[in-house]
Amino acid sequence: MASTKPGERKLQILQALAAMLENPKAEKITTAALAARVAVSEAALYRHFASKAQMFEGLIEFIEGAIFGLINQISEQEEDGLQQTQAILQMLLNFAERNPGMTRVLIGDALVNEDERLQLRMNQVAERIEMAFRQSLRIAATQGQTQESDIAARAGLLASFVLGRWLRFAKSGFKQLPSDQSAMQIAMLLR
Repeated sequence: MASTKPGERKLQILQALAAMLENPKAEKITTAALAARVAVSEAALYRHFASKAQMFEGLIEFIEGAIFGLINQISEQEEDGLQQTQAILQMLLNFAERNPGMTRVLIGDALVNEDERLQLRMNQVAERIEMAFRQSLRIAATQGQTQESDIAARAGLLASFVLGRWLRFAKSGFKQLPSDQSAMQIAMLLR
């Protein structure tokens, strides 16, 4: 049997965890079930992660890196404030749609009964998303596309819209896609 490269097993564990979270009727994920899915012993899991909370932290780090990396790309490539906001909105909805298991982490559903610091970290992710909306809306305000006085309220509304679409997707067993009618709804939100 070929040995895995450094970091490869860790990635396999995180991918297996994300895949297990894609089951809408999933029971609480145990290290025994995760070890079986990766075809390693529980001891092998603990060689890569000190606890199940660390496994979730690894998944959260991946999510943060992906989402905020894409937000930064959008911000650098799109100078129009409203177009930037629209692109961020659409990217966030598409990210959830492509990563249903991670959506359960984003809404905190997968973190119930886990270490409370994980939920606090996801709350920070939601705050950072709202902050990204504020930044793009500030650009839109300087371009005369929106009112400066509306930025905080609109950013909160947009963040709530995204979180609501993610929640609906997860709670529907991943049947109600976040992107369904999203272009029309985003256009309404950005008027």
